[in-house]
Amino acid sequence: MPNEVRDRVIAIIAEQAVLDVADVKPEATLEDLGIDSLGLVESIFAIEEAFDISVPFNANEPEQNAAFDISTVGSIIAAVEQLVVEQKA
Repeated sequence: MPNEVRDRVIAIIAEQAVLDVADVKPEATLEDLGIDSLGLVESIFAIEEAFDISVPFNANEPEQNAAFDISTVGSIIAAVEQLVVEQKA
């Protein structure tokens, strides 16, 4: 399942950044990919919909989102994987 989550998250981020999936690396930041705050919010909504989860993210105070690390693509993948596991528990 982790590869499935990783691949879907990368596809969502790639679509938002209008990039090829191969161009989205785990170490990349959203800023590196050209995703602005609106793009971030749209990505979060797409992730919530794709995985039927609720992401603890406050777009008005992104620095307060310790439970959902958005510092890199890899950290977003890890956070989504954790939420998916918690949802199934």
